Amino acid sequence: METSTRRLFVAGATGATGRNVVRQGLARGVHVTAHLRPKSASSELARDWPHKAVVELTDGDTLAEALRGHTTVLQLIGTMRKRFAAGDTYETSDIGTTRQLVEAAKRAGVDHLVLLSSVGAGRPVGAYLKAKAEAERLVRDSGIPYTVVRPPAFEGEYHKPIPFLRTLTRLPLLRGMRPIRIEQLAAVLLRVSEQRAPLGAVLEGDSLWAEVSAAGM
Repeated sequence: METSTRRLFVAGATGATGRNVVRQGLARGVHVTAHLRPKSASSELARDWPHKAVVELTDGDTLAEALRGHTTVLQLIGTMRKRFAAGDTYETSDIGTTRQLVEAAKRAGVDHLVLLSSVGAGRPVGAYLKAKAEAERLVRDSGIPYTVVRPPAFEGEYHKPIPFLRTLTRLPLLRGMRPIRIEQLAAVLLRVSEQRAPLGAVLEGDSLWAEVSAAGM
């Protein structure tokens, strides 16, 4: 495990999970660089973040330079079907951004990739999970040590699990699928990034909840 000199680059810092990772990291004194697209650079949200990288992921040279000196890339970018009207797709937001970050991370000498995926990506059904599975493949095949986190349904901020899910997941065989709070998920992402462990692992179900407990959440 390596904790003393970890420098984290958070892609997707303005999303619900990313904001919580940045907030918790700064509170713990971790060096966290928040990635911002140029159109988000002047947002009130990012105003007080001490370390920011304003760059389009499509600009590979600038992105690689921004990553230089960082040990870990957290890939938290993804989209939802409701954003398709604004031009997002699974190919561009989930797969494309992962490909861009992986290529830049190789050039910059990053030694750990942390990917936020989704429960079900191991046996993908439907376009969303197939995109998550492809993003995982890109990370696995990158040659960079990695940790994949596959959370179940999110809970908190604008995320609301379907009403009967909490009741259903009280059953012993389904307890690992109970909704995870955004704060818990952020704590796990921060922990595995700081610890650089477990490597080559997919955290899902019981293994994910073990990390939640280890993070004190």
